Amino acid sequence: MEFLAGGRAEVRITPSDVGKRVSVRRRTGGGAGEPAFTDVVGVLTSWAGGVLSITRRSGEAVRIEDASLVAAKVVPAQPARRKGPAAGTRELQEIAARGWPAVETERLGEWTLRASGGFTRRANSVLPLGDPGRPLDAALERVTAWYGARQLPPVIVVTTGRADTGERLAAELAERGWADEGHTLVKISALAPLADTGTDTSRVVLAREPDARWCGLYHRAGAPTPQALKVLTGGPSVWFATVPDETGGAAAIGRLVVDGRWAGFAAIEVAPGQRRRGLATLVTAALAERALQEGASAAHLQVEADNDGARALYDRLGFTDHHGYHYRRALPGDAR
Repeated sequence: MEFLAGGRAEVRITPSDVGKRVSVRRRTGGGAGEPAFTDVVGVLTSWAGGVLSITRRSGEAVRIEDASLVAAKVVPAQPARRKGPAAGTRELQEIAARGWPAVETERLGEWTLRASGGFTRRANSVLPLGDPGRPLDAALERVTAWYGARQLPPVIVVTTGRADTGERLAAELAERGWADEGHTLVKISALAPLADTGTDTSRVVLAREPDARWCGLYHRAGAPTPQALKVLTGGPSVWFATVPDETGGAAAIGRLVVDGRWAGFAAIEVAPGQRRRGLATLVTAALAERALQEGASAAHLQVEADNDGARALYDRLGFTDHHGYHYRRALPGDAR
């Protein structure tokens, strides 16, 4: 990480740079076996009382005493590693929300409170797409009361990793004791290559609603509740894919939502005894073919950050990282 200007390290940021992406080097003391300096890159989310808070793209907030700064500068937003469909973070958030719609919603300024009887965090969390229309602490009190009335924990989804994401909100929630969980990557791809695999997709059964075979393999096992079915079947144009096995069950499944140019892939799962046979690729290809027929041209999906196997599969299929998100949950007894 290069900080030198004319051979001299400089601190070239001030409190007026809050909200910008910065790179800083700080003095750590350099005890036995420790480096004398460490570097941090992220969004400068606050600078007050002699302490900087920098939120990394993972959502982690790092607090640094300004007296320990050795060098610092504003840096450009991190570009995508590989070219993919043009998309803003807000566009993808809105598309994903329409493709996984909550049973009950309520507006709070530009925030949307969502509840679905506890079926998935996505459908039971606040989607903050701007200003809640009141000071943050007042907004959090409303969020806590709204979810409490539904016997659900108050949870807010926060995006990270790009210039138009929510590191500042992540830092403000962290300062108020809201714990982070469920770190996830949003990945995008051109759609046509997903269908052009040369595989025979005729064995994949497509339907508008999930049947018993599909639900039997879905990792949220058991008969879905009415609220879960509303979420699963909600969206502009929803398809469920099933690869039947020899016993009348499902060897692999997947879900697709087509919304304009975007095709959203989800719930791509393969039965344990059927893995390493290319079935996930087969399901993806069949759903991509359907999406192309409906006029879509780009694909998106979400994968948990620690699911190395799924991430490797989607990388091989041509998906690239767009941004990340995670959830912030209020700890019991925290009313803010």
